[in-house]
Amino acid sequence: MTQQNAYTREELLKCSRGEMFGPGNAQLPAPNMLMIDRITHISETGGKYGKGEIVAELDITPDLWFFGCHFEGDPVMPGCLGLDAMWQLVGFHLGWLGYQGRGRALGSGEVKFFGQVLPIAKKVTYTIHIKRTMNRALTLGIADGSVAVDGREIYSAEGLRVGLFTSTDSF
Repeated sequence: MTQQNAYTREELLKCSRGEMFGPGNAQLPAPNMLMIDRITHISETGGKYGKGEIVAELDITPDLWFFGCHFEGDPVMPGCLGLDAMWQLVGFHLGWLGYQGRGRALGSGEVKFFGQVLPIAKKVTYTIHIKRTMNRALTLGIADGSVAVDGREIYSAEGLRVGLFTSTDSF
């Protein structure tokens, strides 16, 4: 794989099919659970901790699947989908660095929700700051992240943890 510093939706869909990092390695979820339309910046350095950074976006349209069911008469993007997108990006970063294994979210520290994504919004922006990457018996990425809608921060998460596993049979 050629390491790029940005990725289109088509390239992210290729990753969701397991065609980017090789068989059995990091993979993004397929639509509808793919919560990212593009990665506008990814690096091995930079970010708040100097250990890597990812900036990605999701275009919002009123016909997105979750608005029809969460909540009827009061449509809002579930906060857990924004949190999941941040885990997706940490796992993508591990695969992008060349680490092997299937990604699994392993938790987070403090998560705060102080805003919402409504159908009238235009764009969600995710920003991930890599704090630490370990490659021992387990490959682990730890990061802090934030979610903004139309330029206003609405969620934050500290200590996002994603691991890569060569076997998930006993997970």
